[in-house]
Amino acid sequence: MSAAGENAEVSVEEYPVPGAGPYAITTGPDGALWFTLVHSGQIGRLVPGGTPTVHDLDPDAGPTVIVTGPDGALWFTEYRAHRIGRITTGGTVTGFALGECGPFGIAAGPDGALWFTETAADRIGRITTDGTVTEFPLPTAGAFPSAITAGPDRALWFTLNQANAIGRIDLDGAVTVHPLPTEAAAPVGLTAGPDGALWFVEIAAGQIGRITTGGRITEYPLADRAGRPHAITAGPGDRLWFTEWGGNRVGSVTTGGVLTSHDLPTAGAEPHGITLGPDGALWTALEFGALARITPHGKENR
Repeated sequence: MSAAGENAEVSVEEYPVPGAGPYAITTGPDGALWFTLVHSGQIGRLVPGGTPTVHDLDPDAGPTVIVTGPDGALWFTEYRAHRIGRITTGGTVTGFALGECGPFGIAAGPDGALWFTETAADRIGRITTDGTVTEFPLPTAGAFPSAITAGPDRALWFTLNQANAIGRIDLDGAVTVHPLPTEAAAPVGLTAGPDGALWFVEIAAGQIGRITTGGRITEYPLADRAGRPHAITAGPGDRLWFTEWGGNRVGSVTTGGVLTSHDLPTAGAEPHGITLGPDGALWTALEFGALARITPHGKENR
C-alpha cells in the first residue's frame, strides 16, 4: 500500500500494481478485480488482499475498457490495435481483429453478445462470443462514441463525446440520439443506475447527467467544474460513484442528485475507471500506477 487517506465519509487506500497505466477496472466472475494497463499493453488481476498479476498482450495494443462477458470470460477493447480481446479467468488470451476503428467502450448486451463503440468510425459494433462481428453506422459523423452500457429497456446506451449527445441502439440496430442541454459538455462515462435511468459524466462541463429511457435529461454541476469527471458506476444503495480525473478526486451522487467529493491521498493520481468491487468497496484505476479502494462509512453508507 503506497498511501491512505480518511475523512468523515470515506477511507481511501492505494495499492501499487505492475505494468503501466491502470485505466479501466471491473469485477470478474471469479471474485477478482480485472483492469487494463493501457500504456504497457497488459491485463491485470487482483483479488482484494492479494498480490496483483498481469497478463501480456501486444505492447502497442492499448487496452481500454474491460467487462465480464456472458461466457464467464473478460472482454476488452484494444484501442490502438483495433481489436476486441478476450481473457479467461485462467489467463488465456484471444483477440478478434477489426478494421481501423478505435474501439473503446464495451458492454455485455441482453442478447448474449458484446456491444462496443468505434470511436474513429462512427459505428456501434456487436461481437458474439464466437467472434462474429456486426457493425451499425451512426447518423452523425465525427461523433466519437465512447462508453456503452446495457439499459433496463433491452437496448444499449452510449455517449457521443464529440456530438454532445447520448445515444441508444436497440438490438436490431435502430439508433436514437438525445442531444445534451449543455453545449460542448463532452460526455464520456456512462452506467445504468439503480433508479431505472442511465447516468453519465460530462468531462468538459464538470457535470453529472441523468437520462431516463424516455430521453428526459437532468444535469448536476460539480462543485469543481474543472474536475473533468471521467467514469461512473453504480454503488451500494441509491448512490453512484464517479472519478474526477482533473480534480484528483472520487465523488458520489445520489439518485436524488446530492453530490459529494473526496480527495485522493496522492497528488496527480489520474483516476479513470471505477467499479464496485467483490468486497463491497469501490475500486478505481489510477493511471499513475495503482488501484484505490474507497470504503464509504458513516452517512455515506446508509
